[in-house]
Amino acid sequence: MPLANVYFLGIKELRSLGRDPVMLIFVLYAFSLAIYAAATAVPETLNKAPIAIVDEDRSQLSTRIISAFYEPYFLPPKLITPAEMDRRMDAGLDTFALIIPPDFQEDVLAGHQPEIQLNVDATRMTQAFTGSGYISTIVNDVTRAFAQRYRDIQDLPVELTLRARFNPSLNETWFGSIMELINNVTMLSIILTGAALIREREHGTIEHLLVMPLTPLQIMLSKVWSMALVVLVACGFALLFIIQGLMRVPIEGSITLFLVGAALHLFATTSIGIFLATLARSMPQFGLLLILVLLPLEMLSGGSTPRESMPDVVRNIMLAAPNTHFVALAQSILYRGAGFSIVWPQFAALLLIGTVFFTLALMRFRKTIGTMA
Repeated sequence: MPLANVYFLGIKELRSLGRDPVMLIFVLYAFSLAIYAAATAVPETLNKAPIAIVDEDRSQLSTRIISAFYEPYFLPPKLITPAEMDRRMDAGLDTFALIIPPDFQEDVLAGHQPEIQLNVDATRMTQAFTGSGYISTIVNDVTRAFAQRYRDIQDLPVELTLRARFNPSLNETWFGSIMELINNVTMLSIILTGAALIREREHGTIEHLLVMPLTPLQIMLSKVWSMALVVLVACGFALLFIIQGLMRVPIEGSITLFLVGAALHLFATTSIGIFLATLARSMPQFGLLLILVLLPLEMLSGGSTPRESMPDVVRNIMLAAPNTHFVALAQSILYRGAGFSIVWPQFAALLLIGTVFFTLALMRFRKTIGTMA
């Protein structure tokens, strides 16, 4: 009977979610269009930036510099005159305008340090900041190679050859899609479970449950397994059909192993959702609490910024968050093809953290139920 109660209460939660079109649309959006948009937009990456070049030198070196700007980072450079530069930038046609001065090649070969002027449309702030570094690196590399006579490096003892493993083309889409999926799994699991409990309170159906032969543990378990199942199915759908199918992102490891890890992660995050719902008295309060919880979880878990670049205090604190271990688990399995023998510490950490959060949420839920009885 206890298991039957948990099962039928979970079915009730699924039916309740099915009658909420706004929440259903939100779930579908979060695991389809939101992932595609976040992965393909990558605003921090330079992509097809318009650039114009004023070539006043018209030398072999300036031609090499012009030919070094190519897609996908830049559009084919437009050769313009100095008089056209200001008009084109005022019209928003070019983000960058590079001016190569006269006698530039002669000055370089003579050992001088000639200057190249770069004009930037700073209203396109992200591309302006990133693109300036790209252009500076490209011009310096081409000029240095030309000055050294086609990279004559016989005097150098070592030449560094870089090989990018797991993502040879350094495609931001491969990384952004998986990280967006992880963030949405966390967000939706907390929102759905918390909203399910608050919905019971706002509709007055929580009193109906209190007069039934049900325990707080059964009520909480029903909300956890039903909402976790919805998110897990949506996660599998997004991974197979959106990320791997539509976006052609290669998955190196076992999807089944990843989904098992996702289930453990959902055990922890759904418990967090229940805990937050017991603190909030309404959906607006619950939404404010989500801001305080979700932002640190997503920004400090290692998905947006490498944990190695964070202060030790932050890194140690975030070890208590399930996201930290789920991000490491997902990257190891999906990017590097790791097996259970490698990721078992993350599985164990998720199980421990989930148990702690579930216990805390259950204690708080019992206390809340006791005040309503």
